[in-house]
Amino acid sequence: MSTLDVIVATIGRAHGLRGEVALTLRTDQPEERLQPGAVFTVEAAGQPRTLTVGTTRRQQDRWYVRFDEVADRTDAESLRGIDLQIGVDAQQEADEDPEAWYPSQLKGLNVQHIDGRELGTVVGIEHYPAQDLLIVRTTDRRRVQLPLVEELVPEVDLEAGVVIADPPGGMFEALPEDEQGPEPETSASARTER
Repeated sequence: MSTLDVIVATIGRAHGLRGEVALTLRTDQPEERLQPGAVFTVEAAGQPRTLTVGTTRRQQDRWYVRFDEVADRTDAESLRGIDLQIGVDAQQEADEDPEAWYPSQLKGLNVQHIDGRELGTVVGIEHYPAQDLLIVRTTDRRRVQLPLVEELVPEVDLEAGVVIADPPGGMFEALPEDEQGPEPETSASARTER
């Protein structure tokens, strides 16, 4: 059985004094993946640590969780930025939705322009509130951030190992190192000797 590590959420700031934390969700199934009793093993301050979901709640479309092992705000703050991951059965997930993919499956895929040109290789994904960004190492070793939106990334083909991209002009082109931009114009009075 092949398993994938899937990030369910990223722990945000502490909320209140009793160890509750805000979450940035990375799953479309939070009710299922963050049920009370769900256990996550994380790396905190260089040490493995177990976090068991005690309670969850939603407030204004934001998720909050209390872990059984976290008793106060100081401990909650120490968890900020940690990803909560689970292992899922890759084949079962593919059978349920053949068009779906997980960020961990994208790393290492070739990125091709819709016209067939090789653009680079996916080396990671960065998550932002507005959208996720594919981090692409170009063929000339530059790092390009490609917004992971359907208009710019119309197809992800896991079987073929390729991401098809339609980036805006200039995104993947190298700029000459000596390009300084246009010379600033001097005013007519500065050019005219008196």
